[in-house]
Amino acid sequence: MAEPQRIHQGKVRDVYEWEDSLLLVATDRISAFDVILPNSIPQKGIALTQLSRFWFQHLPDHIPHHVISFDLPPELDHPEWQNRTTWCKKAEVIPMECVVRGYLAGSGWDAYQSSGKIQGHELPTGIKESGRLHEPLFTPTTKAAEGHDEPLTEAEAIDCVGAELYESLKTRSLEIYSWAHEFALQKGLIIADTKFEFGTIAGEICLVDECLTSDSSRYWPADDYEPGRGQHAFDKQFVRDYLKSLTDWNRQPPGPELPEDIVERTRKRYIDAYTLITGNTFNW
Repeated sequence: MAEPQRIHQGKVRDVYEWEDSLLLVATDRISAFDVILPNSIPQKGIALTQLSRFWFQHLPDHIPHHVISFDLPPELDHPEWQNRTTWCKKAEVIPMECVVRGYLAGSGWDAYQSSGKIQGHELPTGIKESGRLHEPLFTPTTKAAEGHDEPLTEAEAIDCVGAELYESLKTRSLEIYSWAHEFALQKGLIIADTKFEFGTIAGEICLVDECLTSDSSRYWPADDYEPGRGQHAFDKQFVRDYLKSLTDWNRQPPGPELPEDIVERTRKRYIDAYTLITGNTFNW
């Protein structure tokens, strides 16, 4: 039996080809400002994989996806990959990131402040930071092999993938976001925005990559939500805030070492997101 062959090493995940399938292994590496930091966040890869597992297993039945299993193939003896691997079908990945925003935050808030628009979408005046939008916006980006993804207007996105595929991706993305947003609210969390990736398998559009994790989504505690300010997030915001406070790092490799308390607080936020959404104890 052939061993899996690594075909890609991302900032936080390694991709292996195995027979006619793929293994997505979520490491504990962490990146910020597109730089991989020297510290890892213990159990981060497991927390993200298990949260993705929960969402994939609860998706509406009519949403096809690429997952075969979140358990390793029994033929593979790689205990270090247990609980942090997605075993999935190969897909022809569509070269566009499908971002849905339900609230004004991050780069969307920055764009609104400067122009009153987000990627060509005209918004009402007077929306506060973190304010909920009248309806979720589909704001796709490029899918960059390196560096930053770039925002696309609707016309640019249609040029990228074609009008028919664009409408399919928009409809599917908005549907999944709206469903997940309502689900998360019942658990006491707000999904402010999220990013999906899609591909085709045997000609069918399928959800691929991760799904609604704390690395691809902005989670806020609902009981602390207050428009007009930034919100506490269940992600690596502790890391970003710490790095922004440094005056001697120019955001170029190598990244600085993180203090132990930043590592631990970040680890706890990833695990908290898992336990709140799933209702399960984190037992790893």
